[in-house]
Amino acid sequence: MQNGTVIKKNEKGFGFIKVDGAPDGSKDLFFHANELRNTSFDELREGDKVTFEIGDSPKGQNALNVSKI
Repeated sequence: MQNGTVIKKNEKGFGFIKVDGAPDGSKDLFFHANELRNTSFDELREGDKVTFEIGDSPKGQNALNVSKI
């Protein structure tokens, strides 16, 4: 499991996570609301700390099994 911070949340049901310890300029991870495990998308806020797994998709890496800490 990885840790990170929600840095952007879009009303369409997706957002981006900054991975803790990632170097400046590294890509943030995409997540979809379907990957949230212990909170709803409406309850999740920018700045919230989360844990997640990293998966691969045709568009690159993304966050899976996202849980609010």
